[in-house]
Amino acid sequence: ETGEEGLLSYRGIDVNDLVGVPYLHVVWMVLFGDWPNEQEKSRLKAFMCKHSRLTHAEIDLLRQVERDLHPMLMLQGLTPLLHLPQEDSLGRGLAAEQGLFIAAKITGLVAAHHRLGQSKAILQPIPGKLFHENFLTMFRGSAPAAEQVRMLDAAQILQMEHSFNCGTFAGRVCASTLAPIQSCISASIGTLFGRLHGGADQAALEMAMAIGTPENADAYVKDCLANKVKIMGMGHREYRTVDPRAKILKPMAMELCQDGQSKTLLDTLVAVEEACQREFATKGKEIWANVEFYKGAVFHSLGIPTHYFTAMFAMARAVSYTHLRAHET
Repeated sequence: ETGEEGLLSYRGIDVNDLVGVPYLHVVWMVLFGDWPNEQEKSRLKAFMCKHSRLTHAEIDLLRQVERDLHPMLMLQGLTPLLHLPQEDSLGRGLAAEQGLFIAAKITGLVAAHHRLGQSKAILQPIPGKLFHENFLTMFRGSAPAAEQVRMLDAAQILQMEHSFNCGTFAGRVCASTLAPIQSCISASIGTLFGRLHGGADQAALEMAMAIGTPENADAYVKDCLANKVKIMGMGHREYRTVDPRAKILKPMAMELCQDGQSKTLLDTLVAVEEACQREFATKGKEIWANVEFYKGAVFHSLGIPTHYFTAMFAMARAVSYTHLRAHET
């Protein structure tokens, strides 16, 4: 990552070149530093499908959780209770195996927690389907369009890895003590939950909902600046120029959010960013929206409620949390 120049790369590959690559192939490359061969692709796809299926014991655990508990607290609490594999079936080390197992389980837990909250049956993944195709079907109860799977792949690739952020720092501290990988991932998830970290995506879209229409954005921004109220999703502590992830995701959001409430929310977010830029320009400063700002509009259009946005972040970021612990041992 190069914050001053607005660049983000994974293992030396510009993130612009990774959007459009199959999601699980990027997972493998981030974890292991090379691209999977055909056999590895097949094994990884089967592994992630198998372990995103919840066992009876895991479903029983989940049923003990209050239906309205925030999914991030559910994930932080249940991650250390998972029964991890003790054999390395992927051939890349037990810590990596266990981390990928947790990443798969997080997917199943998020979908099942949502279904239970709606008093609906828990759905399980179907072998052979794409990873995010399975997730969206399990979460919503209906199969997604190919375009929706492509959008979710892109969003999750963009937020998979981000160098030395707060959640990663918490995970590194935990990993440095040689605590088990489930403890490290749980610590990172707890840190990611904060409004000043991963929770900004939920806060930004709820802000757009409260503003209501693009026409109200200018007055809202002026009022916030006058009263020193933080505008969620604007600016980034690492980037001094445009967030490269937002640069990719914003046009994709504009392509996907074409009708109804999704379009109104996106238009409102665009109007807030433009109003912020006008106000900062009067002081000779620049400000840009970060990836959280537009990611929420994409998730909303996919049928994901706002309080699940940060759990979606955790689903992707679990890969880089796995990388921390896998390389300590």
